[in-house]
Amino acid sequence: MSQTIDTPQSIKDSLRKFRFARRSAGSAALVIKINKAQLVLEEVEQFDNISIEDLAEELPENSPRYVVLSYELHHKDGRTSYPLVLINWAPITSEISLLTLHASALLNFQTTADVSKVVEIREGPEGLTREAIDAKLLHS
Repeated sequence: MSQTIDTPQSIKDSLRKFRFARRSAGSAALVIKINKAQLVLEEVEQFDNISIEDLAEELPENSPRYVVLSYELHHKDGRTSYPLVLINWAPITSEISLLTLHASALLNFQTTADVSKVVEIREGPEGLTREAIDAKLLHS
């Protein structure tokens, strides 16, 4: 299968390490972007124990990102779990060519990250809320 964007081993290693990290509280995030000039994925930053609101403020309002999120999910029966969620951060204010490139690589990145739940965020920080993620995870 042809791929538009290369995924370096360092990204695969970061994803694996992130996936298997022990979490006992809060949400953690691994932010990945596409280097448009080199057509390669790059790690931007990792956050531990970050609120969804703070994460939303850290993400650029005019550039797409893939965010692998270990999310602290509180179930109605009192349990707490930490599912992995892929946030497809694709603000509508982004450059069209970058959004297109980002969209074309999403499925391959989702497969590489081994994440089944995807939350699409197009509205920028206002759209990335606990409520939006809870709605996707608790009702699907």
